[in-house]
Amino acid sequence: MIQLRDYQQDAVNAVYDYLRHRDGNPCVVIPTGGGKTPVMATICSDAVNLWDGRVLVLAHVKELLEQTAGTLSRVAPDLDIGVYSAGLNRRDTDHSVIVAGIQSVYKRACDLGAFDLIIVDEAHTLPPDGEGRYRSFLKEAMVVNPNVRLIGLTATPYRMTTGMICTPDNLLNEICFEVGVRELIAQGYLCPLRSKASKHKVDMSGLHIRGGEFIASEVEALMDNEPMVLAACREIVELTQDRKKVLIFAAGVEHGLHIQHVLESHYRAECGFVCGETLPFERAETLQRFRDGQLKFLCNVNVLTTGFDAPNIDCVALVRPTNSPGLYYQMIGRGFRIHPSKEDCLVLDFGGNIMRHGPVDAIKIKPRENGFDGQAPVKECPNCHELIHAGYSECPQCEFVFESDREISHEKNASTQNVLSGKVELHEYDVHDVLYHYHVKRNAKPADPPTLRVEYLLGFNHYQSEWFCFEHTGYARAKAEAWWRERSNEPIPNTVNEAIALAEAGALAETTKITVRSVSGESFDRIINYQLGPKPPRLDGSDERDDAYLPEHAWPGDEIPF
Repeated sequence: MIQLRDYQQDAVNAVYDYLRHRDGNPCVVIPTGGGKTPVMATICSDAVNLWDGRVLVLAHVKELLEQTAGTLSRVAPDLDIGVYSAGLNRRDTDHSVIVAGIQSVYKRACDLGAFDLIIVDEAHTLPPDGEGRYRSFLKEAMVVNPNVRLIGLTATPYRMTTGMICTPDNLLNEICFEVGVRELIAQGYLCPLRSKASKHKVDMSGLHIRGGEFIASEVEALMDNEPMVLAACREIVELTQDRKKVLIFAAGVEHGLHIQHVLESHYRAECGFVCGETLPFERAETLQRFRDGQLKFLCNVNVLTTGFDAPNIDCVALVRPTNSPGLYYQMIGRGFRIHPSKEDCLVLDFGGNIMRHGPVDAIKIKPRENGFDGQAPVKECPNCHELIHAGYSECPQCEFVFESDREISHEKNASTQNVLSGKVELHEYDVHDVLYHYHVKRNAKPADPPTLRVEYLLGFNHYQSEWFCFEHTGYARAKAEAWWRERSNEPIPNTVNEAIALAEAGALAETTKITVRSVSGESFDRIINYQLGPKPPRLDGSDERDDAYLPEHAWPGDEIPF
C-alpha cells in the first residue's frame, strides 16, 4: 500500500470530498518536488481496486508522460498501466489505467473506451478557452461516459495571459487542496533556497510584451551580447565553486550556445546544452551525464522547465528575464528537490525575475491587459547582491545596514532572506493539558457553522490553539475528519458538541508533544506535528473497526466519489 505524507493524504481526501459533493472539476496544487505522483497513484489505485473504475492520465510532453508512467508503476506496482503515445510507439487501450499524450488521443476518445476519471498532470497547460485539444477530448469522452470527472494536478495554477486556471467557465473549476513551498521546506520535504542578483544590471525597459510574455527575439537580443555573457559566466563560475550541479536557463539558442562557449573556452568548464532542436538521443545522453555527475553545468532553452527530475541540482541560474510567473516558478522549481549532496539551492537571477514576481512562495497573480503587475516584497543588498525580504534593515548575509527603507513597503517584523518570503522557526513543546471549546467566530451570521477550538497548554499561561470544522463541508470537513481518525476509534462526530462530549469522555488519544511553526511577519503560529499516545478503545466496549485494511477515506459502504 502507498504510504502517503500527511499533506498528500489530505489532498486525496479533498479530491474525494469535492467529487462527492460538487458537480465541478477540482484541482490539486502541490509544489514541484512535493510529490504529486503518489497522490495521483492513490487516486488511480482506489478508483480501480476499491470502486472498479477506470482512469486516464493525460500529459502534454513525451518526457513527462514517460516519467509519469514509470513513477506510477513504481509507486503502485499492482496497477494495470498502459501507455498511449505516438512518440513512444505505444498504443495500449485495454488497461485499467492508461497514461496518454494529449496530442496522440485528443481525436480518439471513442477508441480508448469509457473512463470514470481523467487526471491531467501539469494542469496549467490546459487551454483557457476555445476548442483546445483537452476540451475536444473531454467532450468526446463524455459521450462515452457522461459521468466522467476531470481532476487537475499542478504546481502553478495560473497562466501568463489569463491568471488562475480554475474558474467556473474553464475545464477546471476550483482548487480543492493547496500546500505551499514554504510549508514543505519547513517540514523537510523541499530544499531551502537562497538567491543573488547579478552585479551587472540590464535595462529591460525597452522590452515589449506579447501574449503575456516578453517578445523572445527582443529578450535574446538584449541578453546575448559579449559583455553581458562574459559577466554572467564569470559570476556563475565564481559563485558556484562549492556547487555540484548548475542548471542554466538561456534566452534563446544562440544565447545558450554563447554561454556554453564562454564557460568552456574561458573557464575550461564543460557545459552541456539542450534545446528544442536537440536530437532525442543526444538530449537523453546529455541529461544522463548531468544526472550522473559527469557534467557540472547544463544550459538549456525552454526544455527543462517541466518533467525534468535531477534532485541534486544545487544552483539554478536564470540568465533571462520572464514576465510569466509560471515559467519563473518552474525554472526555480528545478532546484526544489532534496538530496543528500546539498544543503540548499542557490538561485542566481540575471534577469530581475525575483524583483519582478516576488518570492517564489508568494507570487502575486494580478491579470492586466499586458500581463501581470504587483509589488515584489524583496530588495537587493548593494554590498553582496543577496536578494532579501524588504523587511530587513540589515542584510543577514553580509550584515550591511540599509540607511533608509522609507520608500519600501514592508512588514514591521523581519521576514526571511533569499527567494522565500518568511523566516521559519520550529519549536517542540510538551503538552500539559488539552481543552476543547465550542467556538463561534466574531461577527458570525446566524447560518455560519461553529468550529471546535482545541487549546494545548504548553506552560504557565502559554496556550496554542487550532480549529476544526466538523459542521462545515469540503476541505474543512475533510481536515477535521483526518484529525479525528488519527486520534480515535469512535465514529466521526457531525457536530462540535458531539466532538466535545466524546473528547471529554476519553475518546481521543493523548497528545504528549506538538511542533509549532512560527513565521516572522505572520500573525499566527501553526501546529504542524503531534506526538500521540495509543488510540483508546471504543467507549461502548466494542472492537475497533474491522476494516482497518482499507484506506481511511474508503470505509465499507462509502459512496463512490465518481
